[in-house]
Amino acid sequence: MPLTIRSKILISLGAVVAIAAIVTPSVVVPLVRNNNDSTIEFTLLYNAGVMIEAKGMRIYIDPFQLSTDYEDLPADVILITHHHSDHYSTSTINMIKTDDTTIVFPEVMSYAIDYFDGVGVNLEDQLEFGEITVTAFYMYTLPVGEYPASHPREDNYTSYIIDIDGFTFFHAGDSKNIFEYSQLTITIDVALLPLGPGCQTMCDMEVVTAANTIGPDYLIPIHYGDGVPESFSTSYSSYLTSCQFLHLEYFESTTFENKAIIN
Repeated sequence: MPLTIRSKILISLGAVVAIAAIVTPSVVVPLVRNNNDSTIEFTLLYNAGVMIEAKGMRIYIDPFQLSTDYEDLPADVILITHHHSDHYSTSTINMIKTDDTTIVFPEVMSYAIDYFDGVGVNLEDQLEFGEITVTAFYMYTLPVGEYPASHPREDNYTSYIIDIDGFTFFHAGDSKNIFEYSQLTITIDVALLPLGPGCQTMCDMEVVTAANTIGPDYLIPIHYGDGVPESFSTSYSSYLTSCQFLHLEYFESTTFENKAIIN
């Protein structure tokens, strides 16, 4: 059913229980849909992709290049930040969506909204999925010399804030260190920030400045190349003033409970 976004939307989703295993060439990660109200399962996927399982729901953000094992891990919600093919992959969405999946796009992606019968959001719109609230936030880059911004501010692409019973994740998508991050200060528990490349996203000290402005408990890097998290940790993590730098490999998972990591 088509939905109209105003300031807030309430979306009721039926509970589905699934148990599955994911196998990648280098790692085996058991993934179980989370039905424990006190824990949140977080998995870093490839590039900027993440999967969050909590409150009996599975949320994907920017899923990209998933193995066919993920057909057994269907999405309740898919959030897309912008149109670039390493964030918006129609084949990956088709793999994990069902007839009941809600797929959310920036309003500017009208073609994708039409194609997937999705939901379009503008900045600061909120959507409610049971006990989970998703807020669309700012995401853009800046011109570099004579080259225009790769993610123009006027396109209103969206990062996302996911609030799970007071525990908050912020997924920055492809963004520079932007002044709007001051609005997030001390409101985010886990910041998912890209580490580069600098022509497309923030990198190096930009990441440090963004993290110190936001002030999360944990900084988990996304959108990184081989060896980049290790070099960032060596060169820049000492400048982080308030958060723990948590490097996850692609397709690695961790569990949060009571705002702490339990494994």
